Amino acid sequence: MSNEKAVVIGQGYVGLPVAMRAVAAGYDVVGFEVDPHKVTRLNAGHSHVEDIADSQLAEAIATGRYHASGDPADLAGFDIAVISVPTPMGEGVPDLSYIESAAATLAPHVRPGSTVILESTTYPGTTEELAAPILEAGSGLKAGPDFHLGYSPERIDPGNPTWRLENTPKVVSGIDADSLAKVQGFFDRVVERTVPVSGTREAELTKLLENTFRHVNIALVNELAMFARDLGIDVWEAIDAASTKPFGYMRFTPGPGVGGHCLPIDPSYLSWQVERTLGQTFRFVELANDVNSHMPDYVVRRVQALLNDMERSVRGTNILLYGLAYKANTGDARETPSVPIAQQLVGLGANVSAADPHVADHQFPHGVTRAAGDAADAAAADLIVYLVDHSLFDHSTIVASGTPILDCRRALEGPTVQRL
Repeated sequence: MSNEKAVVIGQGYVGLPVAMRAVAAGYDVVGFEVDPHKVTRLNAGHSHVEDIADSQLAEAIATGRYHASGDPADLAGFDIAVISVPTPMGEGVPDLSYIESAAATLAPHVRPGSTVILESTTYPGTTEELAAPILEAGSGLKAGPDFHLGYSPERIDPGNPTWRLENTPKVVSGIDADSLAKVQGFFDRVVERTVPVSGTREAELTKLLENTFRHVNIALVNELAMFARDLGIDVWEAIDAASTKPFGYMRFTPGPGVGGHCLPIDPSYLSWQVERTLGQTFRFVELANDVNSHMPDYVVRRVQALLNDMERSVRGTNILLYGLAYKANTGDARETPSVPIAQQLVGLGANVSAADPHVADHQFPHGVTRAAGDAADAAAADLIVYLVDHSLFDHSTIVASGTPILDCRRALEGPTVQRL
């Protein structure tokens, strides 16, 4: 008896790990990807996702049960299809074109009894109101009676060595009981624990709730950090002390802003739907957006103040940034706050260089040169701005340079270090 065929549409930070786990679970897997360059590299055993090593990809290919493809014909005959495509914001409005395109491409290959699972982060109602009609129109079948449809929000945390796809509980849902059983059955083979909920809207809201919770609390400590400095209070010490409370408190720390897809974008999906559907403003999200989106501006003001204390202007100053990714130990530069910080400094006339071994050259902002971040680079800079705490960065070398440092991550200690 042949293995079941699984299709994973989108081979990025979410889709590729799902594809690898599906191979490990015994499925024949097609990793569908519209970027032909990624398809070629994947089939050659080169992973572009830090969480998936080349060796793991090579092992999957060697089984004969994984290959990447951009040919829609390779979707034929699938039993399970997982849609893991981007859902960006475009001028304040959710851009669901990737979901629409994926569903339209998949629809002609939907068969009676097959299962489609949406994983992309989106507003409640997308699975049933957007994906289902596209799939039905292209297949001539009805979601529920003819094929199964569900939603399971991704919980991938790139670069996290502890919580990976397989050991992070997976929320699952379906448009009916049979669909839920199929969705849960698939992920029961892929991850260690599934968490079923009653409907797709509840599952869609779960993802937005998780990220809105983080977004709001990060905004709280970011604003608190700005006020605490003006009041002459060490906010980091206060956070440490509050973190000793064993109940009723969860630790969040300040930073130069938020990045990735989850925090700058996902809560806005919920805010947009609340305003569109209910005519009301989701005030917590709007306030968090305002605070977090202006943290890069605050970092630049702190740079200006620090240079002013040195009787220097930003123009002509050699500023070295450590980290361009949005989070530690990844090359993911989506919505990273490091880019607007770099762009503002360049605009003010600074000579800006950046050290980030994880981020590709084409992702560096215009006017920013690549630096190794070694002792020579640190010593040659007039000012260092520490933005991302990659484990590859040598803290002692940076501090030993004697160069004044604005540390946005509380990673460094020394007489030349100022904290955010």
